[in-house]
Amino acid sequence: MTMFYAQPYDLSASGFYFEDFESFEAKLSTARNDYGQPVEEFEIQFIEGEAIDAALCQAIGIYQNTVERVFDLIDTLDDQDKQCLIVACGECGYTFDPESGDVRDFDLDVYDCETLNELAEYFVNEGLYGDIPDSLAFYIDYDAIARDLSFDFTETEIAGQRLVYACR
Repeated sequence: MTMFYAQPYDLSASGFYFEDFESFEAKLSTARNDYGQPVEEFEIQFIEGEAIDAALCQAIGIYQNTVERVFDLIDTLDDQDKQCLIVACGECGYTFDPESGDVRDFDLDVYDCETLNELAEYFVNEGLYGDIPDSLAFYIDYDAIARDLSFDFTETEIAGQRLVYACR
């Protein structure tokens, strides 16, 4: 369950909690300040839910005009797409338009590795450094490869999971 709070900018009005777009619209249409005037502007705050959804809302931002699309993203994206979107917007400085943006429209490489050393081992095992004879495999300096990779790649943690990424 994901819970949000709509905090009005009008100091004479009370906010409300909501769990889905339908309840947001219903409560928004009935929101009034102490003088009976409709309340029009709210700050949307993430209150409760999965850590990756909180990170997603923080990275892309959630506003009144994007609430429906953000709920859509939370419900439809898998964790890997959420991670890519969080890295792109939160770490690499890309901007994402929740109304029309595509979550895969970033020049970004994200690997499910905890450290650069682990990424170096992955690249060697995948053959990025060519075929390495078994007799030489024990002499590979993964620390040196990781230092070289650190010029392009960065480690981060999203919702308790460590990742390595490169912005292109």
